[in-house]
Amino acid sequence: MTEYHKLVRDKIPQIMESHGEKPVVRLLDGEEFHAALEQKLREETREYLESRELTELADILEVVCALCKADGYALDQLTAAYRSKNQARGGFDKGIFLISKE
Repeated sequence: MTEYHKLVRDKIPQIMESHGEKPVVRLLDGEEFHAALEQKLREETREYLESRELTELADILEVVCALCKADGYALDQLTAAYRSKNQARGGFDKGIFLISKE
């Protein structure tokens, strides 16, 4: 038996079953779900930093969207907050690295 003890995407149990495996799962909610999402964000971020693969960035985005929903925000609110902050403070496109201020 292989043990995982981690949050997985919703279709993973079905995929495992289609390969003849028998997943053992339980559903999380509340703070336990939120903590698992935070752990998943750390996991996916680490995987992206190691691989620099686009699919890992997609995994990060999936977790961010799930955190948004778990915290009671609509995805359009996240998009609006992103646009507002980007317009007011800019993005990271220019690679500006602040050394100090006088």
